[in-house]
Amino acid sequence: MARLSATEPFIHPDCAIVNSTFGAYTEVGQGSRIQNSDFADYAYCDRLSDIANSSVGRFSNIAAMTRIGPTDHPMTTASLHHFLYRSADYWDDVENDAEFFALRASRRTVIGADTWIGHGAIVRPDITIGTGAIVGAGAVVTHDVAPYMVVAGVPATPIRARFDTGIADRLLALAWWDWSHDRLRQALPDFRSMPAEAFLEKYETT
Repeated sequence: MARLSATEPFIHPDCAIVNSTFGAYTEVGQGSRIQNSDFADYAYCDRLSDIANSSVGRFSNIAAMTRIGPTDHPMTTASLHHFLYRSADYWDDVENDAEFFALRASRRTVIGADTWIGHGAIVRPDITIGTGAIVGAGAVVTHDVAPYMVVAGVPATPIRARFDTGIADRLLALAWWDWSHDRLRQALPDFRSMPAEAFLEKYETT
């Protein structure tokens, strides 16, 4: 029997999940924390990932110990500390700063389809990682990443494109990540054996 399910995410032990949704065949690694986020079909994260205020695209591959959409502290006020906005933890006569938390939640990070976020990478709030892009291990992403681009470093900078522009554009047009589960299964031998260009040549007309 298949390990992943079309109806329920596979959540490993010791995860903290708050206000988040999961599509078909999704998985959350042990000890991960997911808040105000959504995982599209087939997306997964490995252990100890910390993902907040993010939309994770179909077939996204998120390695262990990554941080996506990390929340900020207030930087223009006299203090950076929690007591400014988690005030109810410190005093009985005051509420938490709802406006501050609403602003945090509105700063969405978007991870495109079929992306690979490497081990220990950090993707800042308000960033979009384009379809098919790769973020190297340990990178800190502070700017949007184009589809099918490989970035690495601190801050992350483009290293090279995975494919030439023509093949990347054709893959975006084919959008195989929107195929049905059955069609993916039928094409599995070709996914495994064919280079991208040969795969395109076969499936662009079918």
